[in-house]
Amino acid sequence: MKTKELISSYDKTNDIFVGKISETRGYWANYEFSKDIFLNMDKNHLPTSIQINGASNVLNVKKSVLENSNVSILIECSGKEIEFELFIADKMIFNKKSLNIFDIPDFSYMIKAN
Repeated sequence: MKTKELISSYDKTNDIFVGKISETRGYWANYEFSKDIFLNMDKNHLPTSIQINGASNVLNVKKSVLENSNVSILIECSGKEIEFELFIADKMIFNKKSLNIFDIPDFSYMIKAN
């Protein structure tokens, strides 16, 4: 598992959470692997960011929770499925597995805020 630095932001007005891997720029492909959860990938099919629209509803948490800067994201992809886990203040608040219908290659990233 590779550990990467996370830059996260939460737009309370529009209820959008973005977790970006530092030192990445833009994205080559955008996959909606669950309703309102988007995984952005570079040209090598490695993640650059996660975007969650309607984040407080999707994650079933208060908006104030999403403003916490202690965020970690686990993203793992196998040939068959993609797993996404979101932790805030070291507590798992969301977990989702979905089929890997996008033919994304295997990887395992833990992305943490400093």
